[in-house]
Amino acid sequence: MVDELSAALAKLVTMKNTTVLISGASIAGPALAYWLNRYGCTVTIVEKAPALRAGGQAVDFKGATHLTVLERMGILEEVRRHRTGGTDQTIVDANGRKLAVMPGEFSGGDLEILRGDLAALLYDKTSESCEHVFGDSVTSLTETAGGVHVTFERGVPRTFDLVVGADGIHSNVRRLAFGPESEYVRFLGYHYALAHLDLDVGPDAVMYNEPGRLAAVGGPKAPAFFVFASERPDYDRDDVDRRKRILIDAYRNAGWRIPELMDRVPGAREFHLDSISRVEIDHYASGRVALIGDAAYGNTLAGFGSGLAIVGAYVLAGELAAAGGDHRVAFRKYEEAFHGYAKVARQGGAGRFLAPATRRGIRMRNRLFKNRFLFQAMMRLTDRFATDIELKDYTATSFAGSSASADAGNRGGESEARVTTGLLDERTATPPQPKTDSVIDGD
Repeated sequence: MVDELSAALAKLVTMKNTTVLISGASIAGPALAYWLNRYGCTVTIVEKAPALRAGGQAVDFKGATHLTVLERMGILEEVRRHRTGGTDQTIVDANGRKLAVMPGEFSGGDLEILRGDLAALLYDKTSESCEHVFGDSVTSLTETAGGVHVTFERGVPRTFDLVVGADGIHSNVRRLAFGPESEYVRFLGYHYALAHLDLDVGPDAVMYNEPGRLAAVGGPKAPAFFVFASERPDYDRDDVDRRKRILIDAYRNAGWRIPELMDRVPGAREFHLDSISRVEIDHYASGRVALIGDAAYGNTLAGFGSGLAIVGAYVLAGELAAAGGDHRVAFRKYEEAFHGYAKVARQGGAGRFLAPATRRGIRMRNRLFKNRFLFQAMMRLTDRFATDIELKDYTATSFAGSSASADAGNRGGESEARVTTGLLDERTATPPQPKTDSVIDGD
């Protein structure tokens, strides 16, 4: 017992790299912040959006691994209380006749929740113990012998021991630390769009296909959801009017209720369009900078993004704690543990499945949902992908000085809340109000 205690004390003395900047406040970023703070780190989260993003698409978790991590975070029951419940989606022809049903268990996993609700739960878990900076983003990263010097669009420059990019498939941190997006993100030949239209679509979730095009309305995913085959993207991601025109042009001469939907797009209260793409990167770390979530293993609409995000956060933080803060050891262990698990994100693409290029492809996809044997086989394969990792128990590991932080977090936030909006040295006890937004970057 004395030898074990001496070893533990020696480890505490040598802990290092405890100031961490995380870029991205959607899912992966706050999940990582929760674990790092529990292990004794001082964490700052910077988010380009001016406030938490409310609403958005529903996201889901699959299998025992995802649910175990949620349970260890202490939010499983809260997620269950906010669950949307997987909704069956009826696939119809141009006349509205039923062709097949996409079961809710396929699209909603074991546990489904609106992205904005999940982000709010994760924010609540970190708001009292971590610094949140809204309305700002990283502009440069300069690694030195003792840390990473970071400059921001609005805030004053600062130096951190480590930086983590949790800022989505179009990651700014990845671009600055690894290289241009074109080297690491493959466009898969499709775009998707979410549009909040002032249109009575009824309570049922309905989906319609033509070759290379999908339109869906109703249900919890979004009031209107579109997937369409397209050329490589060539537009300013901040130009909403241009992106609306791209969607309208893609659905010209389509049947069913498409003309009615397209007439409403110019006046959409909220709108988001992006490419369906896949991140292809061999390593998740470069020096003192690491990537997590969609920035490292994103595959748009593939169905595993949120699960990979929370498990990745758990593993990365746990390996840092287990390595005593040695980022070189921890980042290598994180890659070794996670590269195989994330293989599901390195294959396939949702576009071809949701909007097959031919009528024959549409019929074959529909047949998959109608054949119970084939569907159950696909679901078993999905569960295998979701649980294909040995989940270590890191929860007994701590950085030096972590007990105070952990105790404050467990007491429900006796430490001072730190929320800033652009100015990194500004403090306020009132967090920014959530902004309803369908943008889904930042897993």
